[in-house]
Amino acid sequence: MKIELKVVDELGALKAQIAELTAQAKVIEAGLKAAGPGRTEGVLYDANVFAQSRETVDWKAVAEKLQPSRQLVTAHTSTAEVLVLKVTARKGA
Repeated sequence: MKIELKVVDELGALKAQIAELTAQAKVIEAGLKAAGPGRTEGVLYDANVFAQSRETVDWKAVAEKLQPSRQLVTAHTSTAEVLVLKVTARKGA
């Protein structure tokens, strides 16, 4: 399959913009969270910061405690073929 080089460059540029915008959003989010719980109204959007409990199970620790057999782990392990795309900037570009 032949793909135009322009498409690869367009994808790379979009990923770079997304990374920059994500970094900017994280800075703004951190500032809003630092102000503490409450609602902030903008002209087009509202932001609401609130506390929430979240439970997380450390399944690795549970498995280590139960010491499952290799057969049990193998029986509950699946493998799938996936396509992976990695976009990197060319040196000197």
